[in-house]
Amino acid sequence: MNHSVPQLPLALRYPPEQRFDTYLQAPVGLQEHLRALAETQQGDAIFLHGETGAGKTHLLVAACAAAGALGHMPAYLGLKHLRGRLATACEGLDNAALVVVDDVDAIAGVREDEVALFHLHNRMRDAGYALLYAATLPPNEMSLVLPDLRSRFAQCSCWALSQLDDAGRTELLRQRAAARGLDFDDAALEWLLRRASRDLGSLTAIFERLDHASLAAQRRLTVPFLRQVLGG
Repeated sequence: MNHSVPQLPLALRYPPEQRFDTYLQAPVGLQEHLRALAETQQGDAIFLHGETGAGKTHLLVAACAAAGALGHMPAYLGLKHLRGRLATACEGLDNAALVVVDDVDAIAGVREDEVALFHLHNRMRDAGYALLYAATLPPNEMSLVLPDLRSRFAQCSCWALSQLDDAGRTELLRQRAAARGLDFDDAALEWLLRRASRDLGSLTAIFERLDHASLAAQRRLTVPFLRQVLGG
């Protein structure tokens, strides 16, 4: 067995905007719990759930970044891309003190993947290491076929995440713009939020598009410029 710990994919290599202190409107106590998990990496298991765009991956990456800052090597498993071959992906994780597992829903109903995740969970817990899961649905609502895996998830500390409200979406865009030195006109911000999806991923994608367009055109983010780039 290969005992090396898999690296995070390049797309998830700790983007600076995905940190604990940039996550907005977290449930009370969650960030402290996640920081402790990432920093001590001792034997806890946390399960995050919430609809698409609630920021689950943000928190998983933040946990990896916090662990990495202390010299630890976390392991990240994105199950959307591992369906049908999770057992192979779990090889080499024995030395990882923190394993984060994203998109658990993706393997629900695939028995061999559920068995692989069940065994990984048991190995990590027996070794006193930490696990952090994320899925769209809470464990009791997923279409799992392995009762033993469902029982393991039931032992996790479960936290529900919600999409940002209007104040949170406004703060997110202001935060991202300030971090990149962008001048986001108030009227333009209001115009964008009236038209953008509440989905955090979609909003972030639009912001990235505007960032690139603004840099290329050397333009402030004003309503006329947003209309030019996005239409409407």
